[in-house]
Amino acid sequence: MESNSGKSTGAVIEALLFTMGRSVSIKDLAQVIGVSEKEVREEAGKLINDYQESGRGLRIVELEDSLQMCAAPDMYDYINAMTQQPVKPVLTGVMLETLAIIAYKQPVTRAEIEQIRGVNCSHAVNRLLEYGLIEEAGRLQAPGRPILLATTEEFLRAFGVSSADNLPDVMPEEMELLRTEAEEELPEKPAKVEV
Repeated sequence: MESNSGKSTGAVIEALLFTMGRSVSIKDLAQVIGVSEKEVREEAGKLINDYQESGRGLRIVELEDSLQMCAAPDMYDYINAMTQQPVKPVLTGVMLETLAIIAYKQPVTRAEIEQIRGVNCSHAVNRLLEYGLIEEAGRLQAPGRPILLATTEEFLRAFGVSSADNLPDVMPEEMELLRTEAEEELPEKPAKVEV
């Protein structure tokens, strides 16, 4: 397909994504190129497959309704060696639990997360915000107007999913195991004291 300027739509998408260095909405790409969003999606699909099949060091990924050019996952060690950056922020079990709750229940407040986990989650939430895996997504229309939390595009990139809607379903057996583990972690009720 060709853009209004006669250039290949795929080539224009490639150039724009490379130049921007961040995700770009499909709507914005269509507007700039002068084609429909459907055409952008079709050409992007071809590019995604071409990059994947040819084994190049770059990939084009779809994140919600945006596209981004990034390094192929198997290139990370080389990039890390070149830039001498730490491999990845370490996510503790508590942080992963908190992130899972946010991912599956978003948008969600800290109070809701703490109700599910049964403990304070401030440290985990602050670290996840710092790592850019979650963000503030508005405020709940309730007393005190608590902040709502949701996952970010960085979360999608880190976990290799194109949308929060594509997260794997939790199996019923896993839910029962988690429920049992949670009940075992609950402190025993204190004995009633007679006065």
